[in-house]
Amino acid sequence: MAKLSFNARESASRVAESTAPILQIILAAVAAYSIGLYLLHHETPLLAVTVTITSLGFTRDARPRRVLETAFGMVVGVLLSEVLGLAFGHGVWQLAVILALSLTIARFISGSAAFALTAGIQSVLVQVLVIQGEANFSRSLDALVGAATALLVTALIPRDPRRLARIDANKLFEVFLEAVDHLRTATRDVNVEVADETLKDIRRTQPLVDNWRMSLDSAIAISRISPFLRKHRGELRGQLRLMRGMDLATRNLRVVVRRIDFLLRDGQSRPYLADLFEQIFEATSTLAAGLEEPDRLLEAQAMFVEITHQLDPKKFGIADQVREASVLLLLRPMLVDLMCAAGLSEDAARDELPEI
Repeated sequence: MAKLSFNARESASRVAESTAPILQIILAAVAAYSIGLYLLHHETPLLAVTVTITSLGFTRDARPRRVLETAFGMVVGVLLSEVLGLAFGHGVWQLAVILALSLTIARFISGSAAFALTAGIQSVLVQVLVIQGEANFSRSLDALVGAATALLVTALIPRDPRRLARIDANKLFEVFLEAVDHLRTATRDVNVEVADETLKDIRRTQPLVDNWRMSLDSAIAISRISPFLRKHRGELRGQLRLMRGMDLATRNLRVVVRRIDFLLRDGQSRPYLADLFEQIFEATSTLAAGLEEPDRLLEAQAMFVEITHQLDPKKFGIADQVREASVLLLLRPMLVDLMCAAGLSEDAARDELPEI
């Protein structure tokens, strides 16, 4: 049986990151409930609250399209259940029939499995919770209120998607920089164990890239409809370029780490590689600072260009040593990606590569 683990620091960090979503959900749920209760005079506007909470959720993907899809699935399920309930009534066999029809119709409408399940759950909820005194389709109206409230809150009281994107970016930079620093140590001290550990760590970076991409996509999508985030669209597009460059650079770094791990088996120290990795570390640290200070990106760009000009095997007298030269050749595409992340076009970055 798998062991349950508890990390107080991770739990506290999770709560801190969830503060904005919690406040957003509370405000939206109270607003939807109040509309159902005081404006529409529904005695128990339960679905207005459940649709709002479920549509917003705690997911990293807070794009309006995702909120709309979830809300629409719930409204469809409620509406189908009410329509079918009028036709078949309420009971055990009716529940089976209505659930089957709801799932079938939902699958016909959308290819998303989550959409079908959401619609099915809502149809069951309406069938099981028969609320006396409620008019026909009042629950469908409550569901629409919840859906509209969730979308409105997404636009007018958005979570801080820029902050979440920066947090995700910093997590990737932290692992990337740690890997480069470890490569510096490994090539200087001929430490194969450090190289092995670095290889294990760098292989786990893809989820960090995916999280950054998702949170950034959400921020950009929300900025299109939110009057409060529209002014930050240029900043977000710049971060999108940075994310794409770092994604490719991280993939190339994995290849470099594997090559270094293999190269060190001969027991030779390579101070010239250690020096290159130290320079890459400094330049990437400057690139990471560009998340908060965009002016640092130009500084990072110049640093990467200077490093790139050194990536010629002839410079280190290893042009005829395939195993040695291969590391420099593998560093070249990684530096191109880092230069692109810092703002250079791909063609301009490639032009900086020395001829070999």
